[in-house]
Amino acid sequence: MSDATPAISPESRPRLPRGVRLVHNEAHGGWVLLAPERIFKADPTATEILKRCTGEATLGSIVDDLAKSYTAPRERILADVSGLLQGLAEKKLLEL
Repeated sequence: MSDATPAISPESRPRLPRGVRLVHNEAHGGWVLLAPERIFKADPTATEILKRCTGEATLGSIVDDLAKSYTAPRERILADVSGLLQGLAEKKLLEL
């Protein structure tokens, strides 16, 4: 399967691809991920993760920052963040 999404590694620098934006939209009740002809409502957890996906920070540093900010176990944060980012990458809403 040549279109397979690459596995996310601690050194990955996730970012939103061209044409995809995270915006606050009151009409949709909060933060949404806008993509061509698609819109996805982002819950508060996804929003905090996506705000950090600028292409500058690595997955490892994003996880460290979230674990520190929320005083949560790093392993749990890593599993949750990796799952979300991998799913978004498979939908072409995120570049790893």
